[in-house]
Amino acid sequence: MSYFKHDSAIVDEGAQIGEGSRIWHFVHVCGGARIGKGVSLGQNVFVGNQVVIGDRCKVQNNVSVYDNVTLEEGVFCGPSMVFTNVYNPRSLIERKDEYRDTLVKKGATLGANCTIVCGSTIGEYAFIGAGAVVNKDVPAYALMVGVPARQIGWMSEFGEQLDLPLDGQAETTCAHSGVRYVLQGKTLTQLS
Repeated sequence: MSYFKHDSAIVDEGAQIGEGSRIWHFVHVCGGARIGKGVSLGQNVFVGNQVVIGDRCKVQNNVSVYDNVTLEEGVFCGPSMVFTNVYNPRSLIERKDEYRDTLVKKGATLGANCTIVCGSTIGEYAFIGAGAVVNKDVPAYALMVGVPARQIGWMSEFGEQLDLPLDGQAETTCAHSGVRYVLQGKTLTQLS
């Protein structure tokens, strides 16, 4: 086995788990899951059959990653944050054929206790604040807070808030990494 699995964890036959990944106490990984290299699944995490988790993701304690959720490389899922996969669930009505895809792009952070309503795409390096409820697509590098989540700023790849307006023409540099960013309208990009 090229990954660590705590004795209390259950990994169903067929699950693909990358080298160097760590699966901690009371985790359940379903047989159809695909998990990349260097992933950390904290205590009491559930990973569904139709889930893809990219390399070097960190899924903290008490997170359920349900079917039709894809996490690209380096996504951080804070403690007890929530994914959904049915938009309008009812206990007495079967809706497994109505699952909506959720995509969390490279490097995004999903803060503790936030909720990502299914059908949303979270852009690269976006930062969802603790307790926020995301019910629509989120731009790359956006800082989102509140219920429902609204954009209040921009974040660098380093994870620091940038001094930029929400839209317009502007440039800035991340104080910690020295990387430059340019804002054009409502789109932020990193300059190489």
